[in-house]
Order: sequence, then structure tokens, then C-alpha cells
Amino acid sequence: MTDTPPPLENGSNVDPNARWKFIRDVFMFEVKLALNNVHNFFQIPLTIGVALFDLVVRGKEEGERFYKVVEMGRTIDDSIDIYSIIAHRQKSLNKSYTLDAVVSKLEGVIVREVQKGGTAATVKAAVDKAIDELQARTEPASKIGDAVINVADKIHSKVQE
Repeated sequence: MTDTPPPLENGSNVDPNARWKFIRDVFMFEVKLALNNVHNFFQIPLTIGVALFDLVVRGKEEGERFYKVVEMGRTIDDSIDIYSIIAHRQKSLNKSYTLDAVVSKLEGVIVREVQKGGTAATVKAAVDKAIDELQARTEPASKIGDAVINVADKIHSKVQE
């Protein structure tokens, strides 16, 4: 048994449509990159704005509006699916070198410092207290936050249809 594929109709082992598949893949990849860039262009300021709003206006859960917007962004990203053209050849990702893994390691260092009672603990306590006070002063504005969540839910359901 050999590993070479049987000859194609034209007598060659080369796919005659390979060039056009490659051209299509390049075109689709570039279109998807452009779409993703437009998406990121709007998502960056939107998530920052919603996060700031969540810090000022208390919701049912900490950051609930921010996470709702991030979920919508993930749905859009999943729909764009930039790297689908290489899904058949993907190699496994080294989990030790993802951005999340690096940030997690840095967080571990900070947590250990906080547990020691270092200056990071003092800064964290002060920031938490300031955010709590800010949220306490803006309780009536939570109706605005609920309206934002309702609009976000409606947009999210329309995107999924």
C-alpha cells in the first residue's frame, strides 16, 4: 500500500481547482479580517463605555452589562470565524503561552502580594471603597442600567436569528 492518492481525472495527482480554492481562501480571509477590524473598531469604545457605566451604576451583578456586550461580541466573532479556512490543519495550542495564561500568572503574583499585605492590598482596598461609594450614590440610576440590559438582550436575540 502506498500513501499517494490515486490520479485525478486529468491523470495528475494535482487538484486542478486548488489554485481557485486558494484564491477564494485568500479573498475570504481578507474579507473576514476587515469585518473583524470593523467589529473591533466599534467594540473597543463600546465595551470601555459600558464598563465605566457598570462601575458607576450598580446592577444586579458586578459588570453584568459589560459581560452582556462581550457575549454579543463573541457571537459576532464566532459568526465571522476568521480562521475557518485552516480548521482542517489546526495544530493544538500550547496552553502555557496564551494571553490568558500569561495574565493568570501575573495575577498570581499580585494575589500573593496582596495576601502578604503589601502596598497592592492597600491600593485594592482604596479602589474597592471608592467604587462602592460611587455605586451607592448612583442607586436611582439603576433603572437606566436595566434599560441598557433590555436593549442589549433585544439586539442579542436579533443577532442570533
